Amino acid sequence: MADVNKVVLAYSGGLDTSVILKWLQDTYNCEVVTFTADLGQGEEVEPARAKAQAMGVKEIYIDDLREEFVRDFVFPMFRANTVYEGEYLLGTSIARPLIAKRLIEIANETGADAISHGATGKGNDQVRFELGAYALKPGVKVIAPWREWDLLSREKLMDYAEKHGIPIERHGKKKSPYSMDANLLHISYEGGVLEDTWTEHEEDMWKWSVSPENAPDQATYLELTFRNGDIVAIDGVDKSPATVLADLNRIGGANGIGRLDIVENRYVGMKSRGCYETPGGTIMLRAHRAIESITLDREVAHLKDELMPKYASLIYTGYWWSPERIMLQRMIDASQVNVNGVVRLKLYKGNVTVVGRKSDDSLFDANIATFEEDGGAYNQADAAGFIKLNALRMRIAANKGRSLL
Repeated sequence: MADVNKVVLAYSGGLDTSVILKWLQDTYNCEVVTFTADLGQGEEVEPARAKAQAMGVKEIYIDDLREEFVRDFVFPMFRANTVYEGEYLLGTSIARPLIAKRLIEIANETGADAISHGATGKGNDQVRFELGAYALKPGVKVIAPWREWDLLSREKLMDYAEKHGIPIERHGKKKSPYSMDANLLHISYEGGVLEDTWTEHEEDMWKWSVSPENAPDQATYLELTFRNGDIVAIDGVDKSPATVLADLNRIGGANGIGRLDIVENRYVGMKSRGCYETPGGTIMLRAHRAIESITLDREVAHLKDELMPKYASLIYTGYWWSPERIMLQRMIDASQVNVNGVVRLKLYKGNVTVVGRKSDDSLFDANIATFEEDGGAYNQADAAGFIKLNALRMRIAANKGRSLL
């Protein structure tokens, strides 16, 4: 432990990371640099500065990463229509590679030889943080206190904080029974009653959205403008990536959109139930698939769909900085050159319905697709030979007695 002189800690200022800060100082006898990221979690991050200063920290980083988060991580992921296990929009997963990147950048800037995080030994985040850190700085030391100490309950953490004079705010209001993680893409909820897979989640758990039953009785219409696969304007007004997502969260939440209750397979081997609130992401996914439906070649679109589960798994399991994810990203981004245009959506009581899409790069040809007279644009008689050729191998097999009946 004596070989760690300086460590960069991913620090929120809450109970866990405040205890970790003091524990690192005492256990490793090292200098601690704190890093607090504003990813749009909706909570003040500046108070972390005073807490860190009170504990003797001299180098304190508090970074607003909202634009970088959406521009360089969320948007690239949505270009692939990424969904893990058919439902999860990866709100927590996609934030971890950015935090790992910034931890390493700060370690390089301050001359630190180690980083530390507050992820437990049961979850996916420890893998995500550390795979990213090793990919970006192979020789870095990683300190994961939850895998080393015996402070394995909230009560023990509170006792440690009291014993060592760690400033922890005690709120009069009842503490949330859920373990929550928030950023501009989503809020996740785990623990409490959710650990019983048969028990319905509680209505007052949700923070960003009204229930579909209580959503407005009048539909909300949106027009989203895409350029190279990314949303660049809402209702004709240009917006930055972070503003796009923040506005879609607000509009979607007001219409009861984006709630999810799932059981997922964690990378470490266990199943875990979680609830997720992703109103903006739910709208983005539906709209992106809609604009791709008229601008992407059929085989390109189908190939993207085949590759997406692998891409989603790489993000979920922490391989954002891997060569295979980067290779897939380059291919995905190349497919988005002509994904330009406008999608019109109808939001109503938890539902997102595509009601229009248009693009100067559209491959949709009304003259060919029409059910009316097409003026010879499509010769229907050609279909007979097309069908016979595609049936040839099945006809040969049937003639050889390999009937399926």
